[in-house]
Amino acid sequence: MKPQTILAIILIAAGSIGLAYGGYTYTRETTGMKPVPLELKVEEKEAVNVPLTVSAGAIVVGLVLLVGDGRK
Repeated sequence: MKPQTILAIILIAAGSIGLAYGGYTYTRETTGMKPVPLELKVEEKEAVNVPLTVSAGAIVVGLVLLVGDGRK
């Protein structure tokens, strides 16, 4: 399989996942305070939103690469 085809499939898959989920969340753990015998840890949930236009653009670019690769 050609690298261009692999890249096209990855872009189409990533764009589809972006459209389906719209983003992802993750938990970041930080140390808030560390007095002598105790340690205070803070967990923060952060969200990353993937814009609809980026997801759709990845699908379109992937399709263009896939169709362009098939014509050669």
